[in-house]
Amino acid sequence: MGCFFKTADTRSNDAVARYPVDHADTLALSRPDGLPVPVLLQPEPPPAPPKAAVFGPRLATGLAGVLLAVLLAGFNEHTTEAGLADIRGAFHLGHDEGTWITAVFEAFNIAAMAFAPWCSVTFSIRRLTIAMTGLVGVLGTAAPFMPNLSSLLLLRCVQGLACGSLPPMLMTVALRFLPPNIKIYGLGAYALTATFGPNIGGAPLAGFWFEYVGWPFLFWQIVPLCLISMVCVAWGLPQDPIRLERFRQFDWRGLLTGLPAICMLVIALEQGDRLDWFRSPLITHLFFGGGFLFVLFIVNEWFHPVPFFRIQLLKQRNVTDALLTLAAVLVLGAVTAEIPAVYLEEVRGYRPIQIAPVMLILALPQVLALPLVSALCNIRRVDCRHVLMAGLAIQGLSYFLGTWIDADWVRENFYAMQLLQVASEPMMVIAILMLATMGLGPADGPFISGMFNMTKGVANAIAAGVISALLRRREQFHSTMLLDTYGTNHTALQSWGDPAQALLAPHIVDPARLDWNMTVLLHGEASEQALILACADIYTIMIGVCAALFMLNLVLPQRVYPPRAPSTSAPAR
Repeated sequence: MGCFFKTADTRSNDAVARYPVDHADTLALSRPDGLPVPVLLQPEPPPAPPKAAVFGPRLATGLAGVLLAVLLAGFNEHTTEAGLADIRGAFHLGHDEGTWITAVFEAFNIAAMAFAPWCSVTFSIRRLTIAMTGLVGVLGTAAPFMPNLSSLLLLRCVQGLACGSLPPMLMTVALRFLPPNIKIYGLGAYALTATFGPNIGGAPLAGFWFEYVGWPFLFWQIVPLCLISMVCVAWGLPQDPIRLERFRQFDWRGLLTGLPAICMLVIALEQGDRLDWFRSPLITHLFFGGGFLFVLFIVNEWFHPVPFFRIQLLKQRNVTDALLTLAAVLVLGAVTAEIPAVYLEEVRGYRPIQIAPVMLILALPQVLALPLVSALCNIRRVDCRHVLMAGLAIQGLSYFLGTWIDADWVRENFYAMQLLQVASEPMMVIAILMLATMGLGPADGPFISGMFNMTKGVANAIAAGVISALLRRREQFHSTMLLDTYGTNHTALQSWGDPAQALLAPHIVDPARLDWNMTVLLHGEASEQALILACADIYTIMIGVCAALFMLNLVLPQRVYPPRAPSTSAPAR
């Protein structure tokens, strides 16, 4: 134990200087002859740790408030994205201008997830959650009144920072406050933000608000939820002290490199397909500039004494596996929500309110499925790696059903796929959360929370870019092949009657313009069939992703066990 050697001057009673030594504490008082008189002192006791909060109804209310805050942040993100066409119409914006409303929000939303855990330790979880939730509500109230696009984009940037600060709080609170025997159920509550939130906050809520209330409620829906969340958090969560001394070692280089790096990369992913990726100078500069700054950010975090990310955690096999698997599983989840919506909208002409049942049948059962999977994983004999691989197998089976998609499918044809995914998504997400968190100490909670949530945000941006690129390129390929095949065989088929002409003839409304009608109808039919084939291709690719993740989790992760409270009767070993 460290000790201190204190000296005092007989001519002064001022403060004494301290010097560390390797033996018992002594007090050296000056004698008339100048020699010290040693007097033994007891070592200064370390500061007492803060008293752990007892889990009960009050703390449960606080946890529910944090969960509600995270869900409303997701509603704000996904509902405005699903209702973007209505928002563009209200603000008189074109398609290209409107895409920036979601791009800048996503950029700052994901960037905030990297730095929020540091702020929660410095200012306390309770203060940060209340402040950010209130800011989200205030900005949501003001959003429909913005006078122009510039002011709306600025508002969405700040709102993105506020929304992105909330998801890391939920994981941190669950890891810190929940007793060991129910900690997995807290992770199940966090999994709601990855399964329930995106599916309920997209087409269902967007369709309801626009059809029955009005487009401003795409922004205003979160205001009452913000008030309820703030009250629950203020009453339920304990108040930690403010630790402003952490600013003495604030990671300024990490902030100045990490924040712009993440924003640049996310904007490049969001806008890449629209601007044709590296054929656009803007996308090229964003990718290379953001990538360079992100490398500097990672190097800085490795050596900084108080980093935002503890990169050394990636040395643990389970953490690396969990982050890689999480990113891929979120891409799978985006396909699960996106492909049925694209097909029903483009091929069948459904409105968002008509697409809502497909999303609801996936979202609502999660409220029951997540606790059941949490209870399964909380059994010590159950290996969460096996649960994860079983979930991947079920997910792959659902995509196999999707490869049979054709022009006759309607909304009900997707129900079997969605029901399989009701089981598979909780199995994958909860198992990943266990692998990422069960082998870590309490001090690692904020770090893994920031890394996990930022990976989740970046994966969603990657999923949006990848799905857009795959849809567009596979649709172009199949459209070219269909029209080329028809053009090649058109003359050869004339003697038996042109099958395409026989198919399209009932739809021709102007016989005087037969050739023009045939061309328009042929291209329309080819475009529809190309989109259907592109959807089938994406489902096939996702089967390969599921198989790759299955093989990865056969070899990389190590087994973890559900946490248990230490037994007072069992001897220490």
